[in-house]
Amino acid sequence: MKRALLPIVAMLASRALAAPIEITMWRHDTGDAEMVASRNMVDRFNRAQDRWKVVVETIPQGTYTESITAASLVGHLPCVMTIDQPAVPNFAWAGNIRPLDRLLPASVVEPLLPGGRGTYQGRLYSVGQFDVVLALFARRSALQAEGVRVATIEQPYSARELYDILTKVKRSGHYRYPLDLNGKATGEWFSYAFSPWLESAGTDLIDRSNYLRVDGVLNSDAAVGVARYYGRLFKDRLAERNPADEKSFEQGRSLIQYTGSWKAREYSERFGDDLVVMPPPDFGHGPRVGAASWQWAISSSCPYPAGAAAFLTHVLSAKEMAEFSRLTGLVPVTANAAALTAHYRSGGDWRVYFDFAARYATPRPATPAYPAISAAFEKAMADLRAGKEAAEAMDEAVETIEHDIARNDGYGFGRHKAVASQ
Repeated sequence: MKRALLPIVAMLASRALAAPIEITMWRHDTGDAEMVASRNMVDRFNRAQDRWKVVVETIPQGTYTESITAASLVGHLPCVMTIDQPAVPNFAWAGNIRPLDRLLPASVVEPLLPGGRGTYQGRLYSVGQFDVVLALFARRSALQAEGVRVATIEQPYSARELYDILTKVKRSGHYRYPLDLNGKATGEWFSYAFSPWLESAGTDLIDRSNYLRVDGVLNSDAAVGVARYYGRLFKDRLAERNPADEKSFEQGRSLIQYTGSWKAREYSERFGDDLVVMPPPDFGHGPRVGAASWQWAISSSCPYPAGAAAFLTHVLSAKEMAEFSRLTGLVPVTANAAALTAHYRSGGDWRVYFDFAARYATPRPATPAYPAISAAFEKAMADLRAGKEAAEAMDEAVETIEHDIARNDGYGFGRHKAVASQ
């Protein structure tokens, strides 16, 4: 009897001594706070169970997207990776990442705000712990000195009201350029910051009902109106075309700044209770802000999707999301996580950013064409800032984007109408 038990005992002992299965993870190198938060999160997962062990490799952010793209071409992607959410549909279309719908519990996914999800063709491919939002920043004392009201969620500035405020302040002579549009930023800033103005006006970068039609959307009357508004801000010298630095608002040279909640901690410390955080302007359909930042995805080649999913379930817990927010200051993307933080809980001093994310956030178009869309829109905005006529700038963007979609046969959304006419 004792001899019969020996193999069983040996087997159990072998399992007990077996090392956990390694789950490889790549992430981009970011600021110190995010790296510490990420490392702590991984350590807690590895200590909490003994089946899986997440092993992290960090890659410089400047070369990260190129690195994972190159790895995908030779089939060497890790199990888990961070991806900037607008790029998620492109990786999904290429077959490099797998759907998460059946891997993650519905109870984990359903509470996520729009900024916590990355989709393609209606399926979930990535999930995030945090978001940032756009806002108009000002000092209460400076607004009062100019006789300008503080915009609120209940009563935001209309686009016309904001323009009139800036014109009035410009004429007072107190500010050479009353609006700071974060003018030193480049690249994705333009689509992230100004495509919400299109959405607020009732239009978009592309028709999201089919992700094929751009003509009549990005160059619609509403879109051209937004483009003309943007161009006039520079033409009328309400915003500076080529600012020398990024300190205009901080140094009191501008009355209002349009930028992101990544400034929350810095501005709160600098201005204290004098800081006011206001919704972006309303172009007719309510304020809008961009949604979604870096998110987690699981590669199609991952041999242990259950382990990778267990890790994502861990990081999406309210406790982990709140701890990440505590260390980084970033906006958590569930109400339960926000409630566990000092800043974003109901009544917290940064609650307004969470409210913006919940009320106004719209993800960028979930199409593999997005890189081409963003690049074309960036060029259009640069042309508008330089003085190009609005309709011409938007027509050129439409032509560029539709050519890209046609060349890629609709990116999985069906053959583009332009293919038949070529």
